[in-house]
Amino acid sequence: MRNYEIMFIVKPTLQEEEIKNVAANFQKTLETNDAKVTNVDAWGQRTLAYEIKKGNDTYKSGYYYVINIEANDDKAVKEFDRLALISSDIIRHLIIRKEK
Repeated sequence: MRNYEIMFIVKPTLQEEEIKNVAANFQKTLETNDAKVTNVDAWGQRTLAYEIKKGNDTYKSGYYYVINIEANDDKAVKEFDRLALISSDIIRHLIIRKEK
């Protein structure tokens, strides 16, 4: 089993319910691709270290989420990465493979 930590930032212009739906949809994506979600940590809204431009918008804060998963292969991680890159609701994401 491989362990991964996925951190992503949801844009702050969404409503609270929409933010929770974005996180839930990405968690579901991981689970449907055979990953076991071991922990979900919502850090809430935080100020970014620097402004992030995505499209025509500039963001100074965002809603942080950290998801820890276990997976036999990297299929779920690759699908998460693909969807996060094309999603207009995610302004940044980072995937780290944790060593045992």
